[in-house]
Amino acid sequence: MLTLDQINAASATDFVALLDGIYEHSPWVAQAAAAQRPCATLAALKHSLVQAVRQAGRERQLALLRAHPELAAKAALATPLSAASAHEQGQAGLAACTPQELARMRQLNAAYHARFGWPFILAVRGPRGHGLTRAEIIATLERRLAGHADFEFAEALRQVHRIAELRLGDRFGVQPRAGELVCDRAEALAAHSDPGFAELGQLTVTYLSAAHQACARQLQAWMQEAGFDEAGVDAVGNVVGVYHGAARSARRLLTGSHYDTVRNAGRYDGRLGVLVPLAAVRALHAQGRRLPFGIELLAFAEEEGQRYEATFIGSGALTGDFDPAWLEQRDADGVSMREAMRAAGLPGHMPAIAALERDPARYLGFVEMHIEQGPVLDALDLPLGVVTSINGGRRFLGEVLGIASHAGTTPMDRRHDAACAVAELVLFVERCAAARPDVVGTVGLLQVPAGSINVVPGRCRFSLDLRATTDAARDALAADVRAELERICARRGLAFTLESTLCAAAAASAPAWQDRWEAAVRALGLPVQRLPSGAGHDAMKLHEVMPQAMLFVRGGNAGISHNPLETITADDAELALAAFTHLLEGLARE
Repeated sequence: MLTLDQINAASATDFVALLDGIYEHSPWVAQAAAAQRPCATLAALKHSLVQAVRQAGRERQLALLRAHPELAAKAALATPLSAASAHEQGQAGLAACTPQELARMRQLNAAYHARFGWPFILAVRGPRGHGLTRAEIIATLERRLAGHADFEFAEALRQVHRIAELRLGDRFGVQPRAGELVCDRAEALAAHSDPGFAELGQLTVTYLSAAHQACARQLQAWMQEAGFDEAGVDAVGNVVGVYHGAARSARRLLTGSHYDTVRNAGRYDGRLGVLVPLAAVRALHAQGRRLPFGIELLAFAEEEGQRYEATFIGSGALTGDFDPAWLEQRDADGVSMREAMRAAGLPGHMPAIAALERDPARYLGFVEMHIEQGPVLDALDLPLGVVTSINGGRRFLGEVLGIASHAGTTPMDRRHDAACAVAELVLFVERCAAARPDVVGTVGLLQVPAGSINVVPGRCRFSLDLRATTDAARDALAADVRAELERICARRGLAFTLESTLCAAAAASAPAWQDRWEAAVRALGLPVQRLPSGAGHDAMKLHEVMPQAMLFVRGGNAGISHNPLETITADDAELALAAFTHLLEGLARE
């Protein structure tokens, strides 16, 4: 097996020879990366190879794509394959395609090449490294055939790097077994889904549903198996595991994330931040080790706000922010939260819930790992990123009021068109947010009540979602948007209403804890990429009572989340575990 010592000691010529075939018929990649040695870690070697491709320019990148064979090429066209490609395609069963599969793949390959000018490239060994099914491969080819050319060029290069990563693992004899376990457990949790979604093969787990309770039982069992000293379900449905420090009275590091999901969700949102610390404690227990501090892992019962209007039910209970009125909220079927709790075997009363509030003095701080849920890390070909702040947000529901009139008889200069006014506002939000750093604005809902094709809209309802890394920037954007709405309506002779429905404070990462994450990333041989979180997380609730910081893990498929295409690789899960372990070890030395 290849070692880093061999790689670092080799001449430039021998370095290229040692990495022959890692990038298909493209020795220039290793030639360009040779000067970046010594590589302290395998992750650093991968990064140097990735950077060589990123800096090569489009023509060389295009040549790299064209060096790859078509999928099922051996079976379809008797095209010679490299030994690595033949092994990978065989592992995915592509040499055993049925005549129908073969015909479909040849058709799709031809259409893809005609559209983009390079062969369809997919790491057929998949995120876990053990092979996609032929059905999954064909479905991916169909989906990506419909993509934009620029996006597809970038995605094809990302797949090339994933193929190289898997080949490097083989060459070095390295298998991300702990990362595979994280992926396997995410898959196992995904077997539980709410009725109406499970039948469609979709993942949906809403607060205190039967699927939610099944997930809680499974997480509790895994905590017990991993060696946690305590594991149980609390009064709001959080699954709580405690691994004591060397002294049972020692302060604890709090960590975790949520296990509920949105509707038709992905497998890693929230759950990754539970499964990685679970694996870390499992390793500590196997070694018989205790740290100077305890570890308390929280699988928060609710974060997504899918069943009830309340959100952050799980983490809010820990910070003392559980509103007693929430118990009377009702879901779409008329079931109150109190009734749902009691049906799940929970007390359903405030004394038990109030008792969950944590004393911050007992904790060192809170750290959370989470899939990025965005495209930044994937676009940069980086597996990990350090979160600088969780964006603060404001949400509004608004309505512009004009005059509904005949579309044929009302002159253009005498209209009071509510929809046109909102259209102006939508474009203003886009321009205004784009012109400011670390600010985003979205109009996600647009509705013309009782609209008709031949009527000038007299009313138009809309939503505003405004987010920024600081509360000041958030509020400045909100003020500017409101002022623009006033100007638009005054100019057009319209009225409006604008109701604030949410105001969430930004949560900047605690500097010392952000530094710990950054040190962990550097220890893996990776550059530190800092980025804000545009999404809300349980960490922003814990931020109210203790220091917190987050680590993002790259999501595949351009970072898509809240979607069945959400994915990570076992290799990235292994790196996340290594980063968390480094943070623990560093904290133990302080």
